[in-house]
Amino acid sequence: MSWTRVLVLPLLTTLLILTFSSVGESAAVRDDSKAGDKKGPARQVFMPESDASNFFKRRSRRSPQYYAELQAEQRVRQSADERRREYNEEQRNEFENYVEEERDEQTERSRETSEQFREYHYDGLYPRYHWFH
Repeated sequence: MSWTRVLVLPLLTTLLILTFSSVGESAAVRDDSKAGDKKGPARQVFMPESDASNFFKRRSRRSPQYYAELQAEQRVRQSADERRREYNEEQRNEFENYVEEERDEQTERSRETSEQFREYHYDGLYPRYHWFH
């Protein structure tokens, strides 16, 4: 029996406080703006209802894009893809040329090294390069 008194008494006091405190409306925040003043910050943030509804009617998620808009977006996307493709092809060609030049230089260096080795170790008894017929 005592636990019901413990619950009911605070609930009743809270209910009484809430009913009597609703007499003063927004006493904590002072409103200095006049009702007719439309140049305040609210005017900068909000737009008239007709403009907002026109905006959402014109560009809602379900509204179809105009054909010209769709074509323009596709052209922009295609031109970006083409530029990216050309850039990648150019980079690939430059890399292939670089690899080919490096390979040629390496081949030339190894050929010169083997030529110097053969010249140094040639004893004159056997014909040169007999293993390369």
